[in-house]
Amino acid sequence: MKPVRRRIRRHFGLTAKQVAVRSQRPWFFQWLVASLFVLAGYAAAYWQFTGGGENIHDKLQRANLENQQLQTKIVQVERQIQIEQAAQSILEKELNVIQDENMRVKEDLLFYKNMVNKKH
Repeated sequence: MKPVRRRIRRHFGLTAKQVAVRSQRPWFFQWLVASLFVLAGYAAAYWQFTGGGENIHDKLQRANLENQQLQTKIVQVERQIQIEQAAQSILEKELNVIQDENMRVKEDLLFYKNMVNKKH
């Protein structure tokens, strides 16, 4: 009876050897999973470098078109600024002429007031 107890204790008791149970996959399955990950990485890189389904030439054409539109807007704004500056300088000259004329009229008015005051 004792040998049976020892065997049971050896296998199921506190002094029994601890065994880890793990499932082991076959080597070809591990290689298959690894190759699938590598292929997925290559596919993602190819998709990224080709523009994500969009042609690089189309992107370039759109960028060139947008660049041309912005260039025409810049030219229009520059011309508008030149026109405004020219109008500003013309108005400044006219203002100077009117101020000079106003000063002469005031001087004439003062002269005539002095003449009228001397007669009385």
